[in-house]
Amino acid sequence: MGISCVKGCRLVWVIVAIGVGVCCHRPPNTSRNVTIEFEIKPKPVRVGPVVICFTLTDAVNHPVTGAQIEVEGDMSHAGMSPVFAQANEVQAGHYESQLSLAMAGDWVILLHGALRDGEKLERQFDVRDVRPN
Repeated sequence: MGISCVKGCRLVWVIVAIGVGVCCHRPPNTSRNVTIEFEIKPKPVRVGPVVICFTLTDAVNHPVTGAQIEVEGDMSHAGMSPVFAQANEVQAGHYESQLSLAMAGDWVILLHGALRDGEKLERQFDVRDVRPN
């Protein structure tokens, strides 16, 4: 009975250690609480040129300015080359980029970049059912 208790106690400590490690791991951007509102135009989204619009705000809803963001568009299935564009800040905290979606279907839009203070920013948005022209 003493041996099974030792094994049980070890198991409890392993679970606690894993829980502490997971709970203490900070996902990217939580220190700044950056919120992103994302929109893609035109609607419905069709093959061809689209405008990616997004707004960055901080924890107290102030615009996040001066970010350097690259936009990447990927098909959700293998075999299609990704498309890239630089986002431009068109107003305080409002950014736009133009991509050309070459194929109908589901796309994933990735934002890669850095905030003014150097903190990395990575976000992903799904764009479903891009229609043919």
